[in-house]
Amino acid sequence: MKLRTYFVEDNATIRQNLIDTLQELAQVHAVGCATTEDEGKEWLTAHPAQWDLAIVDLFLRQGSGLGVLAACRERLAEQKMVVLSNYATPDVRMRCAQLGVDAVFDKSNEIEALVDYCVGHSAQRAATGPAA
Repeated sequence: MKLRTYFVEDNATIRQNLIDTLQELAQVHAVGCATTEDEGKEWLTAHPAQWDLAIVDLFLRQGSGLGVLAACRERLAEQKMVVLSNYATPDVRMRCAQLGVDAVFDKSNEIEALVDYCVGHSAQRAATGPAA
């Protein structure tokens, strides 16, 4: 089962490479993307039944990924939010955990772990079926 995934990433090259990689290796289907905090918050909260996974960068063209994460704290239990950032420090990881993030990955050395996470989440959704 493909994961309907929304990307909040302002770097077009990183975003496209990430989408291509995850579509090829991890059963991900991109349902949209945002480059700013406001775009990410607006789409994710206005379309709660249209995504399974959101991948959020912290530093955006406008605003912060932290604002996107905070806006989505009341999401469905099966909807996962992960952070992919160059700044995955212990403090950032702790703040993300406080905001209910399911996982944090470092762009520089944890892309394989992100792929594995997506594969696992896709398998879990296939086993339990989509939400009603």
